[in-house]
Amino acid sequence: MKAAVIERFGSIEVREVPEPLPGDYEALCELLYGATCTGTDLHMLDGKFPYAGPLPTVPGHESVGRVVKVGSKVRNFRVGDLVTRCGMPAMGGLSVTWGGYAEFGVARDHWAMCADGLPPEQWMGFRVNQIVPPSVNPKVAPMFTTWRETLSCMKRMGSLSGASVLVVGSGGNGLSFAAHAVNLGAASVVMVGATAMESTAGRLGVSAYVDYKAAEPAQSLSQVCPGGFEFAIDAVGRQGVSDWVLPNLKAGARYGTYGIDDMGKLTIDPFKARAEFIVHPCRYDEAETHQDVSEFVLRGKLNAGCWYDVDNPFPLSAIGEALAHVRARKAPKALISLHEEPHT
Repeated sequence: MKAAVIERFGSIEVREVPEPLPGDYEALCELLYGATCTGTDLHMLDGKFPYAGPLPTVPGHESVGRVVKVGSKVRNFRVGDLVTRCGMPAMGGLSVTWGGYAEFGVARDHWAMCADGLPPEQWMGFRVNQIVPPSVNPKVAPMFTTWRETLSCMKRMGSLSGASVLVVGSGGNGLSFAAHAVNLGAASVVMVGATAMESTAGRLGVSAYVDYKAAEPAQSLSQVCPGGFEFAIDAVGRQGVSDWVLPNLKAGARYGTYGIDDMGKLTIDPFKARAEFIVHPCRYDEAETHQDVSEFVLRGKLNAGCWYDVDNPFPLSAIGEALAHVRARKAPKALISLHEEPHT
């Protein structure tokens, strides 16, 4: 089978690799589509992602696959199920950093493993393997990863119903946070981002939009939300963002950093704030929001077309082109067809 491999930093190539064999608790999946993730894929390609496997490695953590075979102890997957977060295992001298950019991968029946008393370390990380409702378009399903991560993080911050919310960043994660805030009943949602994404933000229901290149972003925010924000999420993770966000927080507001651009280098000056605030750790659990995301998709509350071109995926052989497309900010994400399909 074919897989996209980072052989060295700065280069990703598609080559032949061994096809995986499912274990007793595993389902073999034909991988259909995957979505790029700027926070991991581009950082990994640039050698800046701290959790990457040793090179050569197969990246990709937003791929979905159709079950084609199940192991002898699998009880919760059926042939034909569409499953999230599938990836190939490490093999043939390759490590995997999730391994989703391949033609075949595996999903693990974590429910059965838990019920059979196996140690949590063998199945806990595979709770991301969840079944997508059958009526969902497989080209939409790769977005479940980003949507679940960001929704879990946001819901853990507290109730957004009737709240004022600030989202910094207009990439795939920033747009997801904004969409969730709207869907969770926020009274106002303000975004700071690139001007090219303003119309997309408007389609998601964002109340106001501020150009991140504004000379005085703190002043711009105070004009659009003079009363201050109750929630603020930095979806980029860049040093200096808190300097102009903190003066615009209400007393008791929650501030979280989700992005990883300057991971390990971020500082927060509490004296910039107008009153006390809470620093919220942006952690998440995809499994806990899978049902929520499924329902939002089925109700038409989440539209993958705001993140990538659903009708024109890049073929796996053009994954380098897809990543360049995202790096150039032509779209927040790119859809990859993991079995060859022409891109038009």
